[in-house]
Amino acid sequence: MTGHDDWLTGGDRRAAAVDRIERVALALFLEHGIDSVTAEDIAAAAGCSRATLYRHVGGRSQLVRAVVLRAAGGVVARIDKAVDKVPAQRRPVEAILAAVAALRADPVLHQWLTRHRSPGTDGLLASAPELGHLATTLTRIAPDDAAAGWIVRVVLSLLTWPLPDAAAERALVERFVGPALRPR
Repeated sequence: MTGHDDWLTGGDRRAAAVDRIERVALALFLEHGIDSVTAEDIAAAAGCSRATLYRHVGGRSQLVRAVVLRAAGGVVARIDKAVDKVPAQRRPVEAILAAVAALRADPVLHQWLTRHRSPGTDGLLASAPELGHLATTLTRIAPDDAAAGWIVRVVLSLLTWPLPDAAAERALVERFVGPALRPR
């Protein structure tokens, strides 16, 4: 023994590795920003090799998406509950506004999505199929990758460039987003 515990002994090694790597990645992303953290940084902080990181979580972009989805789990449930009974024609608008409110209320995601933004990170998030699927599910629009990516971009835009108040944001989303996503 080298003087420190092997955190991958016993139990489900894969689950333990994924959990630890994702938790460490989230902490590093929050502290330094997504673009500033390398796979080497994450592996070192998690106490594993880069090979272990890639074997269990894939490449950096897969890890970013996994960490966002992990952090968003509770937020998604709150959004879904907020719009559960909303009629189909109003659902896209209400889901987008509920997403913005829920993300602002979540200290981890709000900090992450507003403080550590870059064009590369925004592009990665907007094109992540997992986030697009969440957008499609929450708004209940027909599966459409372009529309799903656009919904993610609308939410990110409102987080980054908020309007003066909730009423102004609602008016903007109702006027420009609602008609584009209304069931035909």
